[in-house]
Amino acid sequence: MSTNVIMWSMFFTPWLSLFFMRKEEVKHWMPVTMFAIVLTTIIHDVGTTLGFWATRVSIFPFYQLFPYFFGTMPVLTIWVFKFTYGDFRKYFIFNTILDIGFNFFLLNYFLPSRGVFEFNLLPFLSLPITLIHAVVIYGYQMWQDDVLFDARHIIDNNIQPAAAKPLSTQQVDEDLD
Repeated sequence: MSTNVIMWSMFFTPWLSLFFMRKEEVKHWMPVTMFAIVLTTIIHDVGTTLGFWATRVSIFPFYQLFPYFFGTMPVLTIWVFKFTYGDFRKYFIFNTILDIGFNFFLLNYFLPSRGVFEFNLLPFLSLPITLIHAVVIYGYQMWQDDVLFDARHIIDNNIQPAAAKPLSTQQVDEDLD
C-alpha cells in the first residue's frame, strides 16, 4: 500500500465511523474534539521546533500538518469520550492503552519505517506528553459541562434576560388595583 493511500485513509476513513453515532452525541463531543486538535497541533509544532520529531511526507499544503491530527485523533477522541466520560479512571486507562499504541507502534515504528515521520524521542519520553494531553482535554470537557447550559437547564434555572422575565403575580395584582 502506498504512503499516500495510508495518509489519506488516516484522514478520511475514521470520520465514516461517526455515521454509527447519534448526531446529538457528535455535537456534544465536538468542542472537546476541536480543543484536542488545537492542542495537538501546538504540541506538534513545539516538538518540531525542538527537534523531537519531523514530518517527512505530508498530503496537505502545510508541510508540517499530519493527517492523523485531523482524522484519526479527533474521531478517537469522540469515541473515547462517548464510552468513558464520567469515569476518569476508565478514561485514563483506556487512553493510556491507546497512547502506548500511538507512541510505541505508530510514531516509533510504523510511520518512520515508511519514511513519513522522523521520531527523535524515546517513546517513554513522549508517553507523558500524550498522557498530559489526555488529562488536559478531559479537564476541558469537565469545564465545558459546567459552563454550557442546554435548554432544559435554562428553563429549570429561569435563566433569561430581566426584560424577558414574567412579572410576579404580586406585581400584576398591584397594577390591577
